Amino acid sequence: MSKNFYVLAGALLLFSLVFTGFFLAHRTPDPSLPGEAATWRILALLFFLGAALTALAGTVTDLFEQVSRRHERKNKRPRPLH
Repeated sequence: MSKNFYVLAGALLLFSLVFTGFFLAHRTPDPSLPGEAATWRILALLFFLGAALTALAGTVTDLFEQVSRRHERKNKRPRPLH
């Protein structure tokens, strides 16, 4: 499950980098066109934040899966009799 989060985070980061390139290469003379630099800057920031939060969710999910696997392994082992 966490691998899906990492793939989504990578895709969002890629889009964020593309939008960053759009606002850095902004050369539109008419400010009313959709190529407005502020729009691309906001979209790049939102996609970057989305990628960061998705990567965090993937990391937390991976940690919980690891704890669950260790708990299952611990419960499968026979307990010594005292």
